[in-house]
Amino acid sequence: MSVAGAVSPAQALALALASGGAWSVDAGDRRALLAHAAGVSAGGLIMLGCDDFTPEVMARYLTLLERRAGGEPVSKIRGQRAFWMHDFIVTPDVLDPRPETEEVVRAALAAPFETVLDLGLGSGCILLSLLAERAGARGVGVDLSAPALDVARANAAALNVADRVAFLQSDWFTAVRGRFDLIVSNPPYISDAEMADLSVEVRDYDPHLALTPGGDGLAPYRIIAAQAGAFLTDQGRLVLEIGWQQGAGVCAILAAKGWQDITVLPDMDGRDRVVTARKSRNR
Repeated sequence: MSVAGAVSPAQALALALASGGAWSVDAGDRRALLAHAAGVSAGGLIMLGCDDFTPEVMARYLTLLERRAGGEPVSKIRGQRAFWMHDFIVTPDVLDPRPETEEVVRAALAAPFETVLDLGLGSGCILLSLLAERAGARGVGVDLSAPALDVARANAAALNVADRVAFLQSDWFTAVRGRFDLIVSNPPYISDAEMADLSVEVRDYDPHLALTPGGDGLAPYRIIAAQAGAFLTDQGRLVLEIGWQQGAGVCAILAAKGWQDITVLPDMDGRDRVVTARKSRNR
């Protein structure tokens, strides 16, 4: 479909609907992508006139719609996602931050901490949100993926916390040194059996390294339960995101390694989403 001249916002949306797969794109997504094509915020659309919706803008818009109709998330198309109090850069190299992960931040902020370690850093949304909330805190972010660490560095600079965070390329605790008041993680936890049932948005556009460890999905929790105690201060805390059906399994793994005060917290939909625990006095 081609666009010969400038159009109004209403005409732009109507033209989008006339273009094949755009019918499958949610109205809110269409508006967000129109704003992105025009180089403004969604709220800024109302300030634009017909002359702003040039053929070049409309060509970009229709290309974006085609990508969305093919399953690519709006956040990956736009290159950013709102999370907690900030917008985070996201790329194909990192997991798309999701609202339920904000429960990890909320649980972590429920008690004081001065030092925090994030295992499986990704975009940095958890660690950097925590540092932005606690001006005196310092953090270390660990990820196996070098490109993911680059994204996190860019986000740290954007949030003005880069001077309080160190980044390590590491397979879990391998390169980590020192002890922390808090360890947080949203590890890959989707089982092999569940991978086929994921939405196209997740399965085809999030890195598999960040989605699944294979098997029953619990391997990262076994590693963390066995090793995290050595990297926590006395009575240090552990805050982990889990799959909504994994509460009992993760609690059992932690209990078997002597963790104390193990608690499961729900997400906004009432499903198990976060497990917290304290270091055993004997570890």
